[in-house]
Amino acid sequence: MAKHHPSSKVVGELNRQFNQELAAAHSYLAMSVWCDQRNLKGFGQYFVKQASEERGHAERIIKHLTDRGLPVEIAAVPAPKQDFGDLLEIARQAQSQEQANTHGIHAGYEAALAAKDYAAQVLLHWFINEQVEEEDWANEMVERVRAASCAGSLGDLDRHIERYVTQEVREVPTEQ
Repeated sequence: MAKHHPSSKVVGELNRQFNQELAAAHSYLAMSVWCDQRNLKGFGQYFVKQASEERGHAERIIKHLTDRGLPVEIAAVPAPKQDFGDLLEIARQAQSQEQANTHGIHAGYEAALAAKDYAAQVLLHWFINEQVEEEDWANEMVERVRAASCAGSLGDLDRHIERYVTQEVREVPTEQ
């Protein structure tokens, strides 16, 4: 049986998404720094965790490409936005990044479907499911930050996020 060679469109989409994941990681790192500098340690920890997840997503795509002997094109990572007016602006930025990631993953999946690239489809299925969770959390974060209108309630929300991140780190085994 002849070896199936993925289309250049699928390879291009996977490389684009890989680089988009790295840019998102960079952006989450900038959000973490902003939060830490304003003593929002819970949000700072959360965004460090998100940055790590995005790097893990990029690594998953690299492994897929290299396991199949396909080219990996590592682009320059653009400097992320670092100046935010408030935490709500950061929450909206995170929401918009997750929406962009979902859009990119769907574009990659559509290319894989059109090319009948079953291996890429399976890879991207995982990402599609992951993005449902990521977008849900980003939407919830925007709503919770919007509802925390005074400094005291924002502090409570930050402590809640800190407990959430700490508890999740203890409970969730690391992905292979």
